[in-house]
Amino acid sequence: MTRHVAIYIFPDMEVLDFAGPFEVFSTASRVSGRRNPERPLPFEVFTVAQSTEPVLARAGLRVLPDHTLASCPQPGILLIPGGVVAAELGKPEVLDWVVQASRLAAVTASVCTGAFILAKAGLLAGRTATTHWEDLADLRLAFPDVEVIAGRRWVDEGAVVSSAGIAAGIDMSLHLVARFAGDALAAATARQMDVPYVREP
Repeated sequence: MTRHVAIYIFPDMEVLDFAGPFEVFSTASRVSGRRNPERPLPFEVFTVAQSTEPVLARAGLRVLPDHTLASCPQPGILLIPGGVVAAELGKPEVLDWVVQASRLAAVTASVCTGAFILAKAGLLAGRTATTHWEDLADLRLAFPDVEVIAGRRWVDEGAVVSSAGIAAGIDMSLHLVARFAGDALAAATARQMDVPYVREP
């Protein structure tokens, strides 16, 4: 079974917040394909945005989305990166899409301030979550129905997983590889990427 991994991209997103998970899931499929060429690849990763226009990330990196909200295949894993999210929080069409896409996704995940988007969409209500250390207090203040946890690389609530800042998104993504494709593949993916494999948050 190949799971669609949809990464929502938006203006002023943090580059590593989306690129780190993209690399993890795509590398996991590459490693799996080398080891087990007869099996389907575990992940198909793509980006999705409001339109097909280039998205200008933080520091000026231009990214071409693969899909629009309307054309996006149903995600098995939906991932929301962080960055400057204030504009996204004011877009009902984006929040509605996140809600709809998450209903059939096995997991909806966030990196860094992407947790604010999940919280605004109501996906973190009554759950525990984390975000970048600099934004913990703001997340608590804005969404008192979320139990915000400090000092964790990621928080796995089953259907919803949140991670701390930037590089923690890589750790969380490796954790999700382990969840859906096994610990051995997650360890091999981390080795291929030459990053530590952190099994505990």
